[in-house]
Amino acid sequence: MNEPTLCFIGAGNMASAMIGGLIAGGFAPSRITACDIDASALQRLAGQFGILPAQDAQQAARSADCVILAVKPQVMQKVCTSLDDIAHQPLFISIAAGLRSTDIDRWLGGNRAVVRCMPNTPALVRLGASGLFANDRVDTVRKDLAESIMHSTGITVWVDDEAQLDAVTAISGSGPAYFFLFIEALQQAGQDLGLEPRTAQALARQTALGAATMALDADAADLRRKVTSPGGTTEQAIASFSRDGLSECVARATRAAYDRSVELADVLARGD
Repeated sequence: MNEPTLCFIGAGNMASAMIGGLIAGGFAPSRITACDIDASALQRLAGQFGILPAQDAQQAARSADCVILAVKPQVMQKVCTSLDDIAHQPLFISIAAGLRSTDIDRWLGGNRAVVRCMPNTPALVRLGASGLFANDRVDTVRKDLAESIMHSTGITVWVDDEAQLDAVTAISGSGPAYFFLFIEALQQAGQDLGLEPRTAQALARQTALGAATMALDADAADLRRKVTSPGGTTEQAIASFSRDGLSECVARATRAAYDRSVELADVLARGD
């Protein structure tokens, strides 16, 4: 598919991140249309990136090769049912958390090509991690299109079983908050040991950034072993984490997030 036309329904932070990433990668702003009930947000987005604002979502979607559904889960059903009379067959990409592709397809009138995506907030700085699932009507060309769009904000991984997106939610979707929490705790620990707040904050943030950057190209366990000298300070800290059951704590926390993701999908499907 050459030079596809894109229609974003919803002009919030994630749509803005995706549009910014696409344009930075060379995608023509003139090929992107966005719609939002918040006229001021839509005009800001259009002014920032030079894309085409549209008041009528249905009309904009009718001329698009790909429609990105970037609205809140609670209003997704209403948005999709307003698009169920579109005669042509665009690719639909949903970035709404918790909504299954079968429900989105049903609300769109059925037999639609739907990719469900679970992004995360680092997409806002183009360091996101997105899990993708394609239903049976998504061919190879459209799958490549979905990947190129989502790749504009970071890495993408595909899952063959949509249920695995609940695990993606628990690991990368909710995951940034886990690291923020650890940075908070490390900063507070530094203050408790006598460091000035700004010093503890700077050290905690930069250490997190440096460690994550190193782990991009190496095995985390191997990196940990290399910096854990026998009898040294790091060994004592790691031993303390182990005694307190850090691994088990992480497993319980991610299981709780996973269970809630499954539960929310059931609630949203019923329209509760």
